[in-house]
Amino acid sequence: MTDPTEDCLTAPIHTTGAIQPHGYMVSCGVIDQRIRHVSANIADLLGLEPAEVLGLEMTHFLEDEMLLQVRDAVAAAGADDDTAQRVGVGNVGALMMPCGISAHAMDGLLHIEFEPQSLRQETRAPTRVAQRMVSRLGSDAVGAEFFQHVAMEVHQLTGYDRVMVYRFRADDTGEVVAEVAADGMQPYLGLRYPASDIPPPARHLYLRNRVRVIPDARYQPVPIVPATGRSGEPVDLSQHVLRSVSPVHLEYLRNMGVAASMSISIISDGRLWGLIACHHREARRLSASARSAADLFGMFVSVRIAAREQELAMERFEATQRLRDAVVMRLAAAGDFDTALLAELDGLRQVLDGDGAGLAINGQWNVVGRAPGGADPTALVGWANAEARGGVAMSDVAADWNVPALQAPRLAGLLAINLGSPQDWVFLFRIEQVEEVHWAGDPHEGRVATDDGVRLAPRRSFATWRELVQGRSREWSDADRRGAERLHRMLREQRRLSRPRDDRLDPAESPFRGLYLQDHKARLDGLAQLLDGLGHLDSTVTAGIGRRIEALEAELRRLMLGPQEESGTACASTGEDAGHR
Repeated sequence: MTDPTEDCLTAPIHTTGAIQPHGYMVSCGVIDQRIRHVSANIADLLGLEPAEVLGLEMTHFLEDEMLLQVRDAVAAAGADDDTAQRVGVGNVGALMMPCGISAHAMDGLLHIEFEPQSLRQETRAPTRVAQRMVSRLGSDAVGAEFFQHVAMEVHQLTGYDRVMVYRFRADDTGEVVAEVAADGMQPYLGLRYPASDIPPPARHLYLRNRVRVIPDARYQPVPIVPATGRSGEPVDLSQHVLRSVSPVHLEYLRNMGVAASMSISIISDGRLWGLIACHHREARRLSASARSAADLFGMFVSVRIAAREQELAMERFEATQRLRDAVVMRLAAAGDFDTALLAELDGLRQVLDGDGAGLAINGQWNVVGRAPGGADPTALVGWANAEARGGVAMSDVAADWNVPALQAPRLAGLLAINLGSPQDWVFLFRIEQVEEVHWAGDPHEGRVATDDGVRLAPRRSFATWRELVQGRSREWSDADRRGAERLHRMLREQRRLSRPRDDRLDPAESPFRGLYLQDHKARLDGLAQLLDGLGHLDSTVTAGIGRRIEALEAELRRLMLGPQEESGTACASTGEDAGHR
């Protein structure tokens, strides 16, 4: 049976079947230009009811020149970009209503949206507005002051009562890291928001739609006619500027006392880093030009944040690489790898920024720093074997692994690195990070009981709600996992090479040896593809390559046969050669 709460968290919100009422929508075939879908309010724009419009060609309502601009804007975006493109302003319909026009192509349809313009037209070019906003940011390092300046710039551009920079944390909760608010508004700076406030479907749409506007949260949705396409599926409104949002979100805004909102996505390395969130206490329209400037500014902010994150990741990588290289060199030079690894345990702890480390090897257990006091690591080894992926397992939650028998109070983070057999592991530990979290309202309030289970509902209170969070450590990052996977490969191989041949053939290692051989097979397959492109080389070079390949092939055959078969083959060859002599 499906969990109703999960339904709420994963329900599609891109197929609402309706748009917001401050505009109009027409969708036609990309090839035949015949109208397939319209918004139910289309008569206010075109003077014809939906049933009268469906099936007609777009040329009945848009002049050839404007239709050409629409197609040019969509074509300029490229075949892989289905984002709505701003076309410009044109007079549409029998009343020649001035409208801002945007368009995009998706699923064989050309979607055109019209937003009536006020008599006071926006004359500033969006690019120039965004350039001035960017120039005023200067060269501030990405941090608290930078985020505050970002909020101030968007506030000046849009005039919203509140502008916040909202950052997603590793656990998908959100935190307000900068804020500009009008007098009389409750401050949200520093408050935390539960992950359910912006569920996965909404975060996915924020990645696709960089700017989302709700001019009036009290609106009544305008249906799409018909609501489904020829396939019977609802019309995909993911990229529609006017797409109607979830009723739950509208109630959420009303509960906050918000009548109008806008969000600008901040995207770093393909993931949703956060939002510039704007709220207003009264209904508020924002011109298409101002939205375009906000979009350009948001892209610049995204670039700055992504660049800083890459810079920090590179600094961390270089520092850990130096530590790792030093450890590797000492291990490679050691006569007894297992003994040397124990001496390097504290160095490995530093490589991955752990507070303590433990080594389970050859049935023995040794620790340095903050690590479990129990002498039996069986529970740790069992957890690691069950959770490992790519030779590495990790968690920042004590409840996942910290059983009483380990005698490990205040430890919450665990990262395990396999050494080539199921019983041999390096463990890194991080201490519990107790923090008092200030939530914007009770984070559990959004779950309410209904006749068919528990569902999400908009929270009604956003007053500060304090909670003491325990049992978690600093998060293990993607960079930590990548570093651990590199250490896994290096330690496993160094240990294998340092052991006598008979010891290397321990059957317990066979699953790990299989992974090792698969890695090298993939490398050889890649070399084969490279060889396909070497046809231009002269015969001398290709002959040299051939000799090296033959030598490698002979070595692989020797390893495959093993020492006994190899010895027998050599004897037989010697006898055959003697006979010829």
